[in-house]
Amino acid sequence: MRSNNSSNGEWWRGAVIYQIYPRSFMDSNGDGIGDLPGITSRLEHVAGLGVDAIWVSPFFRSPMKDFGYDVADYRAVDPIFGTLADFDEMLARAHALGLKIIIDQVLSHTSDQHAWFAESRASRDNPKADWYVWADPRPDGTPPTNWLSVFGGPAWQWDSRRRQYYLHSFLKEQPDLNFHCAEVQEALLGEVRFWCERGVDGFRFDACNHQFHDALLRDNPPASAASLDEVSTVRADNPYAMQQHLYDKSQMENLRFLESLRGLLDDYGAVALGEVGDENAPPVMAQYTELGKRLHLAYSFSLLTAEHSARHLRHQVETLDQALAPTGGWGCWAVSNHDVPRVATRWSGGGPEDTRRDRLWLALLLALRGSASIYQGEELGLPEAEVPFELLQDPYGRAFWPEFKGRDGCRTPMPWKADELHAGFTTGGPWLPVYGRHLPLAVDRQSADPDSMLAFSRALLRWRRTQPLLRTGSIAFLDAPEPVLWFERREGNQSLQAVFNLAGEAVSVALREALEPLAGHALASSSSLQAGGERRMLKLAPYGVFFGRPAGEEEPM
Repeated sequence: MRSNNSSNGEWWRGAVIYQIYPRSFMDSNGDGIGDLPGITSRLEHVAGLGVDAIWVSPFFRSPMKDFGYDVADYRAVDPIFGTLADFDEMLARAHALGLKIIIDQVLSHTSDQHAWFAESRASRDNPKADWYVWADPRPDGTPPTNWLSVFGGPAWQWDSRRRQYYLHSFLKEQPDLNFHCAEVQEALLGEVRFWCERGVDGFRFDACNHQFHDALLRDNPPASAASLDEVSTVRADNPYAMQQHLYDKSQMENLRFLESLRGLLDDYGAVALGEVGDENAPPVMAQYTELGKRLHLAYSFSLLTAEHSARHLRHQVETLDQALAPTGGWGCWAVSNHDVPRVATRWSGGGPEDTRRDRLWLALLLALRGSASIYQGEELGLPEAEVPFELLQDPYGRAFWPEFKGRDGCRTPMPWKADELHAGFTTGGPWLPVYGRHLPLAVDRQSADPDSMLAFSRALLRWRRTQPLLRTGSIAFLDAPEPVLWFERREGNQSLQAVFNLAGEAVSVALREALEPLAGHALASSSSLQAGGERRMLKLAPYGVFFGRPAGEEEPM
């Protein structure tokens, strides 16, 4: 089933992508784990939001040491999620509803249960001996480099059969593939082609800047004081943050592989969204998305941090925009995903969650230049769930408990029906508990409330579709004091301005020119224009938002 997406052009540019974490979305068979038929049964909810595409996190055969990001067979659906026929049904239903399907692909590493690794570790002279990153110990028996795992501890694991170490950038059960081996590259392109032939619209390539390591196996230098202040891909209490990762990822050789990958995807009209986890992500993203050569768009962790001041947000967006401009690259923004605490809690400033603030963050996300990724439950304003240690599933959380409680708090089941067992997610025992505070926020409750976060999300997404400047226009920030974030989106002779009050108290700012408020968006009542001497003043309610167009400027078609 060859996909025929070439006629859709650049649908991905400015698109809104809804991320589904299959284990926690909807369970169809009562085993407590979400699955592909469950996703299919809830696609009308997703389509009703007004998003363009769905990103489905891994559902491939896996021992689930990292819940699917440790792939044992790229071409098989894990039985807990269903079958290939279930996938085909989900794909067909999504397409019938006007939704694109993007699937996660983890090419940088596999599970240690993958047949490739079983063969590779059997000896030093078998046909796949060089398919993974193997290295001899130092003379004193210690690992060949000082590289560290993202999940804590050394990135090398001793294997007694080969009497060598193998590299694992993540868990020891996730050995890194050796991309310096041409046969590995060809094999992985074959795995991608398999899903292209099934008709997927695109791929989200996990940890794609980890696909090459330094062939000379040089040690990473320690992190400088300045680099420790930059956006990190890990917490400060993780030793991984103590190194400059110059040699264990983001190697230049990856560019040529990405060009081969792009050539394959272009044959099918499929789109590539790459996850770039790097302390210096913007220039890497710019290289990876250089227009027409490699990935179509790239996804970073820039807004997945705890810091959320206007200064910080402006710096992150401007830095990426300036990096992408010379290459014509394209970014994808997110404020929540399956790896970080939910934004409703993370950016609460230590206070209680506030629906007004939830609306602000969604409006900001959808107003930035780039594509946007919304994580399941974000449309409901779900807060981070509390999961006790005895029920914790995440190995990352168990390793760093109690300072870090892991990623399970953002992975608890979606609440569909407030008054049903386990919120309608499953008829069995859920793999993670349904969080009690999520019940009043269930889809059925919010669907019946015209003032709910869900109703707001639908209305805002519907309105955004009428604003082409928010999909593809340029972005330029205007100076404003904290807590105000102010920028302009422009294309040709058309422009609009977006102003955000990031605080819980009302603020007023002087306009630089006469602006007319844009009608029809769900936050119109959170701001007002007032006379202020010779200048007009904009008054923003707590967590208020204003979208306006210069007076007299015609509305873009």
